[in-house]
Amino acid sequence: MKPLNAVWFSHGKESGPWGTKIRYMARLAQSRGCFVESVDYRGVDDPDDRVRMLIDRRPEAVDHLVLVGSSMGGYVACAASEAIRPQGLFLMAPAVRMTGFGRRDVTAAGKVKAAVHGWNDEVVPVENAIRFSRENAIDLHLLHCGHTLRSRLPAVLTLFEAFLDEVLRPPPAR
Repeated sequence: MKPLNAVWFSHGKESGPWGTKIRYMARLAQSRGCFVESVDYRGVDDPDDRVRMLIDRRPEAVDHLVLVGSSMGGYVACAASEAIRPQGLFLMAPAVRMTGFGRRDVTAAGKVKAAVHGWNDEVVPVENAIRFSRENAIDLHLLHCGHTLRSRLPAVLTLFEAFLDEVLRPPPAR
């Protein structure tokens, strides 16, 4: 049986499960043969309640799992990765190391990890992303844009495509 590859999206606090970025990224993942899911967290304001929601959905029940999170969803994906241990973790402007927001000791687990952040992010300071990426061995890509990354969506998609190619690449033959 062919392995099942899945990409699970976690949206930010002010967006929904099928916002612009997620729709484009989902199409890209589907073109690579991945099942896609985007959890609807609307109305759930506590980030750790969102983490429990994601873990309870049991996304780890696939062969190759990628968690993707944007802003608050980046925090959710990171915190859930500690329990789920995905093959890939892709973060966009992750709301990590924020005073009064979730656990400050959250870590990122995954075989392949990447983050994209805007230099001019007005919500999550770029310094948080730099420090968090350094501490968690995450490949960090900094773009000249704001928090939503929407003005640089083609660049985000290019980075996500390369990330998926790395995560889904078959192991080398012996």
